Amino acid sequence: MKIALAQLNFHIGNFDQNKEKILKAIEQSKALGADLVVFSELAITGYPPRDFLEFDDFIDQSKHAVEEIASVCTGISAIVGMPATNPNPKGKRLYNSAAFLSEGKVQKIIHKTLLPNYDIFDEYRYFEPNTVFELVELHDRKIALTICEDIWNVEKNPLYTVNPMEELMKLNPDLMINIAASPFNYEQAERRFQVLNHNTEKYHLPLFYVNHVGAQTELLFDGGSMVMNAKGKVVDVLNYFKEDLKVYDLKDVEQSKGTSSITKVSKSALIHDALVMGIRNYFQKLGFSKAILGLSGGIDSAVTAALAAEALGAENVYNVLLPSPFSTEHSLKDAKELVQNLKMPSDVISISDAFESFNETLHPFFKGLLFDVTEENIQARIRGVILMALSNKFGYILLNTSNKSEAAVGYGTLYGDMNGGLSVLGDVYKTDVFELARYINRNKEIIPENIITKPPSAELRPDQKDSDSLPEYDILDRILYLYIEKRKGPAEIIAEGYDQQLVNRILKLVNINEYKRYQTPPILRVSDKAFGMGRRMPIVAKYLS
Repeated sequence: MKIALAQLNFHIGNFDQNKEKILKAIEQSKALGADLVVFSELAITGYPPRDFLEFDDFIDQSKHAVEEIASVCTGISAIVGMPATNPNPKGKRLYNSAAFLSEGKVQKIIHKTLLPNYDIFDEYRYFEPNTVFELVELHDRKIALTICEDIWNVEKNPLYTVNPMEELMKLNPDLMINIAASPFNYEQAERRFQVLNHNTEKYHLPLFYVNHVGAQTELLFDGGSMVMNAKGKVVDVLNYFKEDLKVYDLKDVEQSKGTSSITKVSKSALIHDALVMGIRNYFQKLGFSKAILGLSGGIDSAVTAALAAEALGAENVYNVLLPSPFSTEHSLKDAKELVQNLKMPSDVISISDAFESFNETLHPFFKGLLFDVTEENIQARIRGVILMALSNKFGYILLNTSNKSEAAVGYGTLYGDMNGGLSVLGDVYKTDVFELARYINRNKEIIPENIITKPPSAELRPDQKDSDSLPEYDILDRILYLYIEKRKGPAEIIAEGYDQQLVNRILKLVNINEYKRYQTPPILRVSDKAFGMGRRMPIVAKYLS
């Protein structure tokens, strides 16, 4: 039996496009001699469809699209992820399902058992868990068909009391197929490999695994679909961050010696590729082609511009340099050099006159109070108004350039430098932004060296440096990582050798600035705990604040 894995980039709710992609892959797989072609979890709708699942019309369109796909499945079978209606009046109205299509119709529908309800996952909001276990049969082969989370309950301290594969093994399957929507983070490929490896070693069956690829707003899917033999060895891995389709002969897989690991890629390379894909797909799926950003001469806007130029084409990234009375000549020079290196369009618009006008207008009402963060924020908001005006006038999407370190401690101005339609670096700590810049420069200097080496500064007052307000980033980022990603409390962080007063101050900054993060643009997710849908904190709370 020959099995094709079709790793495709679906578009949520774009039934016609998703259907056409699936039909094309079926035709291609059939031409390559495949008996079965496998698509990812909720392939027909795209993942995650979220509250679209509450609309009857959405479910009806999903069903009709799958029926149309089934009609062409003659001489080849297919497995397609879809939402299926629960006929039982008790329980949730839908299942997260996999349809087995063969001989021109839907032959069987297998439902997902384990519904993740943590971090970015919200499946129990919509779906009823499966309680009936059965195999799919094709060409005298019995297939244990599971959906994503169903094979993840093999780790220490399992989250669920049921293990679907344990139930399916009672029926004596010959192989495992898992269809998935496993979101990217820079550690996920290794974790995914370990889970697949544990399954094959435990059940002594070959495993065919197909994952989503592409970006769905902030969620990034890296692909990396995989085939493993019954000894837990990797037979093949499909491309990362790209659509791919390959056909495998089951006999060859069973006889393959395979390899004991997957190719490891640097953290910076993974983040780079994920962000480029995320920007490109966000624009494509919204029907936009051009980006705008404020280029300050600092490292965050430089890295954002370089990533956007790679994702969209340099000619489609409009850089606006917005010097204030406190901007240094070298920052302006550095920004212009970057623009020249990438051949991006740019303009210089001074905010000095606008800033002076605001100061004159507000002077009688500021009652003689001295220059402080108020005037700093006015500069940021003037820049935000100019960038949004240009965005509106010409139909650009404004890229936000704030990094995770700044977002965590509130080092940014609402309705100013926190503006944007998409946050590119909002899940990348400042120390990782520096590493990302080095990676971008791996073959030649794109980002000027001075941008990378000079002390970071918002340049909103004379001689300002980030270190005036914040600890050095290598210390700050480590404390933030322990608190945000690792969920460690203050006592645990202090026990790792950090100053008590500093830890308490940083954690307080994180918590009192939650209101700002509620108003930020979507953040491309590259870690396992990003701000946004995967981290849900109350604004009005006392804990650590």
